[in-house]
Amino acid sequence: MIGPMARVFVTRLLPGDAVDRLGAAGHEAEVWEGPMPPTRKQLEAGVARSEGLLCLLTDRIDAQLLDAAPRLRAVANMAVGTDNIDLGECSRRGIAVGNTPGVLTEATADLTFALILAAARRLLEAADAVRAGEWRTWGPADWLGVDVHGATLGIIGLGKIGRAVLRRSEGFGMRVIHHNRRSGLSLDTVLAESDFVSIHCPLTEETRGLIGERELGLMKPTAILVNTARGEIVDTGALTRALVEGRLGGAALDVTDPEPLSADDPLLRVPNVTVLPHIGSASKATRESMADLAVDNLLAALAGRPMPHQVAP
Repeated sequence: MIGPMARVFVTRLLPGDAVDRLGAAGHEAEVWEGPMPPTRKQLEAGVARSEGLLCLLTDRIDAQLLDAAPRLRAVANMAVGTDNIDLGECSRRGIAVGNTPGVLTEATADLTFALILAAARRLLEAADAVRAGEWRTWGPADWLGVDVHGATLGIIGLGKIGRAVLRRSEGFGMRVIHHNRRSGLSLDTVLAESDFVSIHCPLTEETRGLIGERELGLMKPTAILVNTARGEIVDTGALTRALVEGRLGGAALDVTDPEPLSADDPLLRVPNVTVLPHIGSASKATRESMADLAVDNLLAALAGRPMPHQVAP
């Protein structure tokens, strides 16, 4: 069991009072307060004397980092996914790893449907035109989008978030089809029949690059691809080419590969693309709940108990 006083490195400023709870429990919390995530060297320095680490998806937790952290006993990832963490290496070293499931489901599903609507009705393009002074009169052929009501929605990955998106689609009278690892239609069928394809599967070696040149070629030329899962699931270059060449109707992305995209990335110059800065869980209540769950995981592990949401060992 780790002693009552432990040092915890927190890689970003967090909303709410979650970090204060570490201090109230007798632990010392060092919070990285820079506007950008810590560099690799700064992250290594932060964990060098720490028993606990509260990190984000932007922080790569691998064998090299763990070598620099001989006292580390607990890692709390403020995310549902853990693809930034080498779980096997943590397990081998007896380091507990926890995540923050459940609390971001509804917020991410809300954003997913906002992206579907924004892309279908070309909201960002129309709003930009107003700001640029290009709206001079009402025209019957201006800013024509596509209907969401009655359209076919294809969901890839029918976990908690996928099911929450499905529930929202019912209010729009959508036909929903899905592909999951163990159920539903084949991926090719879902891609070929859908007017909107929404990605909600986790990033694994199996799903990395799942949507590439061939898969995009199966989609309707009017279809819209929505991704609020992980950017690496979609081949960015293939997506850009499909949009530029008119083989796909549009894309709405909260996640990209790489992340963030550089300002001169060709994908950002395509008019029928909406790209957001990974804000799927960005409601005040949701982010505060995520921070609280991460601290709950740390407090348990630092007291020698299993984490409430432990994924490794």
